Order: sequence, then C-alpha cells, then structure tokens
Amino acid sequence: MLNERPYIRGCLDSLLANDYPRDLLEILVVDGGSTDGSREIVLDYSRTFPFIRLLDNPRRIVPVALNIGFREATGDIIVRADAHTRYAPDYIRQCVELLLTTGASNVGGVQRAVGTNYISRAIAAAVSTPFGAGDAYYRYVEKETWVDTVYLGAWRKATLTALGGFREDMEANEDYEFNVRLRMPESVRGSDQPGPFNVGLPVNQDYELNYRVRKYGGKILLSPRIRCWYYVRPSLRALSRQYFRYGFWKVRTLVLHPESLRWRQLAPPALVMGLALSGVAAAFHSRFWFVIPAVYTAANVSASLYTAARKGWIYAPALPVVFATVHLSWGLGFLAGILKWGMPRWTFRTLVKAFGPAQP
Repeated sequence: MLNERPYIRGCLDSLLANDYPRDLLEILVVDGGSTDGSREIVLDYSRTFPFIRLLDNPRRIVPVALNIGFREATGDIIVRADAHTRYAPDYIRQCVELLLTTGASNVGGVQRAVGTNYISRAIAAAVSTPFGAGDAYYRYVEKETWVDTVYLGAWRKATLTALGGFREDMEANEDYEFNVRLRMPESVRGSDQPGPFNVGLPVNQDYELNYRVRKYGGKILLSPRIRCWYYVRPSLRALSRQYFRYGFWKVRTLVLHPESLRWRQLAPPALVMGLALSGVAAAFHSRFWFVIPAVYTAANVSASLYTAARKGWIYAPALPVVFATVHLSWGLGFLAGILKWGMPRWTFRTLVKAFGPAQP
C-alpha cells in the first residue's frame, strides 16, 4: 500500500465481509510510507480487529512489500490482496478450497476492471478485451482453465519458501516470474533463488514469480469462482505511465527467463517500430508508408466499435485513444527496456512456442 486513501477502506471492508472464519484470518497491510492518511485508517481498523497488522516497507517497492508480508505471515496459506481492489464475500474461501482440492500451486480469478469516471470506465472496458490484453486470459476469460499467470494469487506458504518468494529486483511482473520458477524442476532451477519475491524487479515481479511457479513443476489455475474488482488508473496519463513501466520491466523478466515469451509481448514493440518505419518511409515519399498505420487504425477502430457495442456506445470516442495509449506506452517501455538490459536470448523454438497456446 502507498497512498491508497480512496481505496483502502473498501478493500479492508470487503475482506472483513468474507465468510472465512475470523479465528483463522490474518490481514497484513504492508505500507511504503503513505502520507495521505492511509496508515491512520489501517491503524484505526487494527484497534477493532487485532488480526489486522500494519507493517512498514521502507524500500517502497511492491516485491519487497510482498516478501515482508510473506515472512511475517503465520498461516499455512498466503492470499495476496492489493489495496486497489475489492473482493467478493467468498474470495478467501474460494482461494483456499481451490488451492487444497485441485492440485494447483497457485490459484486466482479474473481481474474485473472497474472505473470511477468516464475515462477510467473506458480504460476498464479496453483492458478487459483480447485487443487490449492479448492472451492474458485472467483479464477476460470466464471459464476455469490452467494458465500461465493469474491476477494476485494464493499459494501455500511452503511453496513460496521453496522458491524463495518474489524477486525484489523487479518493480512489476513479480508474480509471473515466480510462477515461471514454480513450473521449473529443481534440477533446472538451480540454487540461486532470488528469494522470496524478486526484489530486483520493482515491476513485473508477479509475472516473473508465476514463471518460476510453472518451471518448478507447479500449475496455475484461473477460476471465475474467485471474484474481485480492480480499480484501473483514473487518467490517460496515469495509464501511460503504468504501461510504460510494464513494458520496461517485461524485458528484465525476459532476460531472466527468455523461454517465458508470449506473442502478446512482441506485438506492442513491433507496432512502435512499424509506425517509426512508416514515418521514415513517408519522409522518403514511399507509396506504401501508410500501410501499417492504416492496418492498425482499422484494427483499433474495429475493436473499439465491438467493445462499445458490449460496454456502451458512450465510450466509443475514448476507446481508440485508450487502446493506442496501452499499445504504444507498453511498446515504448519494452524498447527502452532493451536499451537498459539488452535483447533477450531467444531461440527459434522459443519464438515459435510464443505463438502457441499459453502453457499451464
């Protein structure tokens, strides 16, 4: 949590409304130094509910917060909950039941995106579609299936311990990276676990963790029985910053785990490079400079009209801009990440596999 005053009450209230036995419940809120009154709100809740504890995260990045919570937790099962989200009354119970009965190493539900104003509701509509999210099934699939990553997640504490948790060198994508390791056999995984959550990934630590989960030999279950609602960014500017960071830190994950590549991760940087080449072609008066911009514009407008027909025609004017913001920001971030960490070492087999179905 960091300056989540508009959301933290709703988050805690939804968790407290869960039907899971309170004598088995422990809520750890890890704060990165909030200055907007969020800490005081949590402390007020903790006076009424002693099982709510406020912990400090002086490094102020997500994977460090996750590892602090993981280490401080006293239970056998860890259910991740973000302050920017509210949860169904059976959320915790469904996570625990599915984790204990399905053989999954990580379980999670569909990320139901919601907004609080016109532009954020358009953003929520856009990122809940294949055109906005690619084959990130946790954003829109409504059937139980094995996947490569889920939103948030729930694990046995023993699983997190075995894998060393989240990489703290990732600012995002930490859970996917962990799930990569979870699917990795120990003979392949080696002994140099970053543990617990990868501190070197301030972003993408979730994706990185999920990759480790899969490489460990574990499986990740996406179930619509696990329900929650995520509040998207409130403006295009905030959305652009978010997706630039996602793309930037995705490269770090791919350098660590080149075989985790998915086609959806190549599409935005390919678009950016294609548009740049179109600009160069136009400068040299090529007759074909318009092809890539025209194809993308047609795809964008088609996806926007389809989404508006389902979510409301009032969002039709905003959707093309939202889709373009997501794609271009992510693509620019990805290319900036290559400049920072270099090109991931992909084999031909990895590139072919990236265009196949997501591996469970």
